[in-house]
Amino acid sequence: MNAPEIHVEVAPELAVFVPHHRRAGATALAVDGVSTLGHVVESLGVPLTEVGTLTVDGREVPVSHVPAHGESVLVGPVAHPQRVPGAPLRFLLDVHLGTLARRLRLLGVDTAYESTDLGDPALAALSAAEKRVMLSRDRGLLRRRELWASAYVYSTRPEDQLRDILDRFRPELRPWTRCTACNGLLREATKEEVADQLEHGTRRTYDVFARCADCGRAYWKGAHHDQLVAIVEDALSLRQEPVSDA
Repeated sequence: MNAPEIHVEVAPELAVFVPHHRRAGATALAVDGVSTLGHVVESLGVPLTEVGTLTVDGREVPVSHVPAHGESVLVGPVAHPQRVPGAPLRFLLDVHLGTLARRLRLLGVDTAYESTDLGDPALAALSAAEKRVMLSRDRGLLRRRELWASAYVYSTRPEDQLRDILDRFRPELRPWTRCTACNGLLREATKEEVADQLEHGTRRTYDVFARCADCGRAYWKGAHHDQLVAIVEDALSLRQEPVSDA
């Protein structure tokens, strides 16, 4: 007797997670009558963090649904913007996303990041303890159940990563208010307060400064300021674009 099977179709937005031969149309999968649909979807390679809806024969079901022989399943993507209930929107990034972390901080988004690899268990525990959305390209990390919330970072290019996260979560932006080095809040500072961090040319050329309340790092409109302004303006321009609920 043939094993019971279901037919699963993955939305185009999620095709990157599945093998090429399963990306077009529905694919047949054997089921055992015990494993949940969430487990089946993960076995295909799709992280549940990226699944918005699961539809079985036209009706929406939870990930705990146990599929039966002959069912047709549609795996849909997370809706944008994605809502994260129950806590202020804050992020935690793994060691491979340092540039993205600095750019989120530049925009004033509360973003925790360590330049050393803490390991998956510690990251998951930190996400839960501080109620932070874990951002990573590590699918294994995103499968840890103790995470508060999490999301896959699709691109390897920091520019695309930033636009994707801003579109997906629509965090409140407060540019120039956080330290890009440690995530602390910035406050205005006099030249005298930061004099010990300034080269002679900087002291002579600049008069407006800020300093991190946590690590003490000084900031001013230096040689790379125009590049940073471009990042900020591009991020703010996303707020002028229509928000899709699909």
